[in-house]
Amino acid sequence: MSSTSPLSTIGLLGGMSWESSAVYYQQINQHVRAALGGLHSAPMILDSVDFAQMAAWQQAGEWDKAAAHLSQRAQALETAGATCIAIATNTMHKVYDDIARSVNVPVLHIAQPTIAALEQAGIQRTAFLGTRYSMEQDFIRRVFEQSGITLLMPDTADKALVHDIIFNELCQGTVNPSSRAQLQRIITDLAAQGAQGVVLGCTEIGLLLGENDVKLPMFDTTPLHTKALADVVLNGAHHAH
Repeated sequence: MSSTSPLSTIGLLGGMSWESSAVYYQQINQHVRAALGGLHSAPMILDSVDFAQMAAWQQAGEWDKAAAHLSQRAQALETAGATCIAIATNTMHKVYDDIARSVNVPVLHIAQPTIAALEQAGIQRTAFLGTRYSMEQDFIRRVFEQSGITLLMPDTADKALVHDIIFNELCQGTVNPSSRAQLQRIITDLAAQGAQGVVLGCTEIGLLLGENDVKLPMFDTTPLHTKALADVVLNGAHHAH
């Protein structure tokens, strides 16, 4: 075998849900293989938590417990040799600052690659679908707004509907055509309010909606995040800042 230059190691905080973490693992490896060919794959350390405990803390509003747990896991990933860490879920970016403070390596925020793609497409108003937490609270919206991008959210009833589809179906491996139709209707409503694109702001929604399912340009946070992480593997952790 020819000698290879060392690749950077990604630390992945996953299991939230494992359905989307499996996609992360697959896509990061696919990008690295496509770039380098042969038997190359991505050096990666996956820490997969028990999502039932995370979901319970979310529902109880005990974000401090989730932050402490994930920060501890992030420190373990750093100790194990990760040169860049990613949180493989939008919702837990609510505690991004706590996690980033707890380690000495960069933590690549899920919104950054999506913002870059929106800017490249010239989109400033976009529909956003995610969990109730991501839609109702400002921890995701704030990051987009700092880059001059407005997120248009579903109304209250539709927020509840999207949240239920994520937790009761997608996180449990169920892909329901009737739920796809509901999301399509919600996106059509937001397009009528001036949305120029749609951000799939939950790592599971891509399991249900593909680019051919919507008329608006689609920005799925999962493949955008995994591509950026593959670039870190290939180019080194300094690209993650």
